Amino acid sequence: MKRLEAGNLTAPGVAHGFFGREGGVSNGLYETLNCGPGSKDDPGAVTENRRRVASELGAAELISLSQIHSPIVHTLVAAPAQRLEGDAMVTATPGLGLGILTADCAPVLLVDAQARIIGAAHAGWKGALGGVLEGAIEAMEKLGADRSRIAAAIGPCISQDNYEVSWEFRDKFLELGLRNRKFFTLSPGKEGHYRFDLEDYAAHRLTAAGIASVEKMGVCTYPPENGFFSFRRTTHAGEPDYGRQVSAILLEP
Repeated sequence: MKRLEAGNLTAPGVAHGFFGREGGVSNGLYETLNCGPGSKDDPGAVTENRRRVASELGAAELISLSQIHSPIVHTLVAAPAQRLEGDAMVTATPGLGLGILTADCAPVLLVDAQARIIGAAHAGWKGALGGVLEGAIEAMEKLGADRSRIAAAIGPCISQDNYEVSWEFRDKFLELGLRNRKFFTLSPGKEGHYRFDLEDYAAHRLTAAGIASVEKMGVCTYPPENGFFSFRRTTHAGEPDYGRQVSAILLEP
């Protein structure tokens, strides 16, 4: 099972991991650790894959959301009875494995180790632009965290070299300030197209919100040899569906 860890999230009583697509039971397009209930994979295989991740973390259950690219944040005191809609979760309850599903978007894990409060956010471009990261930080503070102590790590996501966008896309960011030009470069040989740095943009939003410790994993999900699912790679290959990897964090009981 491929599991990346961020140094700044490592603390006593906290377990986390950015998982790849290895170590599960799914087949075909979903080989092998597809943790996305929203895919067309065999539901039984997805359930077993999620169980394996939960076991690896030491969680009784892996919780994930029905992600809708929103700024909606849920504060959990227990595992919800059903999957909630939203894009971030925070908790001070030990044993709850907070899982973010991605296939190019940026998974962000957060912890205030002193206050024993954790968070997990799904930061696609729309969620990041809409304030999901700031919302997660604010929800953690309502539980007793201090943003000056929060450490955040941005997991594997699509890199700027592989994230081509239109001028209309770029304009959405420039409407919030021309300083956002620094997250775009011209796409070689394609007039009116740019390449967007999602990882740096997410790091900028976190830093601007007062998070002093932000770690970027610097791993791109697009190249198949990297061992991650990628929506954009699947689309370019004309494949009918794709799996989702999971990034998760847990307060140990």
